[in-house]
Amino acid sequence: MHRINTVDWVLRGSLAALSIAFVAVVAKAVYDPPIHVVVAGEQAPSFRIAAETGRTVSVPNFGGKLLVLNFWATWCPPCVQETPSLSQLAADYANRGVVVLGVSVDSSDAAYRAFLQKYKPAFLTARDARIHRDYGTFMYPETYLIDGSGKVVQKIAEAADWSNPNIRQYIESLL
Repeated sequence: MHRINTVDWVLRGSLAALSIAFVAVVAKAVYDPPIHVVVAGEQAPSFRIAAETGRTVSVPNFGGKLLVLNFWATWCPPCVQETPSLSQLAADYANRGVVVLGVSVDSSDAAYRAFLQKYKPAFLTARDARIHRDYGTFMYPETYLIDGSGKVVQKIAEAADWSNPNIRQYIESLL
């Protein structure tokens, strides 16, 4: 009989714990503000970040240039895949009013540095764990084209071939 009471007590305690956890999850979903996902046409959330080169990039005040803001991660195969064409875009438009900034969301500084060493991106890079949240970005890569006034003019929610003539033509139209 004592064994049955112990099992009964454990089951009731487990049920109570699960009920409390369920209520907590529901309350969090109801009372936490939803994550805002930035889309084309909106003002870009402001930020200020120092790139690996030491150059500071900030939104919306980055000198009236077109900002290509790319969120990426070292563990993301499509991010690796688009790095060469993004590097070429940065080189081709460096003197034409385009700034390319790749923001790594990696928590590991060692992984980030190994990526830079291996793939040698030819654009500004930085590592930050907060900025992508302000944009509602949680899938990588994701890129925002932000005009000189700080407005998002295009959002690309996948890897892109930055040498694609259609993409190049669109960027030309923004200059």
